[in-house]
Amino acid sequence: MDGIAHIPELFRDTTDRNRTSPFAFTGNRFEFRAVGSSDNCADAMITLSTAVAYQLKEFKAEVDRLITEQGNKENAIFTVLKKYIAGCRPICFEGNGYSDDWKAEAARRGLDCETCVPLVFDRLTDKESIRMFGETGVLNEVELYARAEVKWETYTKKVQIEARILGDLAMNHILPVASRYQRMLLDKVHKFMSIFPKEKAHVLAEQDLELIEKIAGHMTCIQTQVEAMVEARKVVNKIGNEREKALAYHDRIAPTFDEIRAHIDKLELIVDNEMWTLPKYRELLFLR
Repeated sequence: MDGIAHIPELFRDTTDRNRTSPFAFTGNRFEFRAVGSSDNCADAMITLSTAVAYQLKEFKAEVDRLITEQGNKENAIFTVLKKYIAGCRPICFEGNGYSDDWKAEAARRGLDCETCVPLVFDRLTDKESIRMFGETGVLNEVELYARAEVKWETYTKKVQIEARILGDLAMNHILPVASRYQRMLLDKVHKFMSIFPKEKAHVLAEQDLELIEKIAGHMTCIQTQVEAMVEARKVVNKIGNEREKALAYHDRIAPTFDEIRAHIDKLELIVDNEMWTLPKYRELLFLR
């Protein structure tokens, strides 16, 4: 602290941290909480540590230049800090980081709002990243490209595994159970028709007939979409470039998950609870 005449008194933040922030300031430190539950935090820590080291190096270079020009160390430090504080304002946000409002605000501030995972990996090999990692001696350009290649391949394999599991669950668990429940309803309707007069039987079986039709519609959509997903995977798997393959899995395979799931969710609400072989949503929170 040699050369600095005074240090302003700083008070510790007594409020709760912003739990929606990926990088929250908690009064006396920053908390980085954006690493996925299945991810190794080493990559994030390497990047953060490198960024801090690079910025400290830049900070010292700017301060030394101003000291040479002006001859005053304290003023040089304050001048550079003021510049940095003004420059980082676009990333400071105290609202809900999960909301769509923040996404719009971030875009307005000119921040990177990319959500496509394979495209996010491109940041490893852009000019700024290569310069930062290179000048600090942490990773060279070849190593950065190698890491990006591994990340694209890992992403592809994860989505591929999810697609296979979803297809297996849909074809071997969901559809058979839904079909069995549908047969029970058909048997019930048939018995109504054989016991009661035609008009009364139609009234009594009206709701069951609607359920039978709904089940048939959802089952058809599930089977069609799973088959289309499998065929799409066969095409995408032939792509040789790992980046292009990852993008294809993101754009052409992953979106089908939500479409298939939407029909499965509808069946879950219709099929008899005792027949449904998988845990239902409410059972993830409450025991039977």
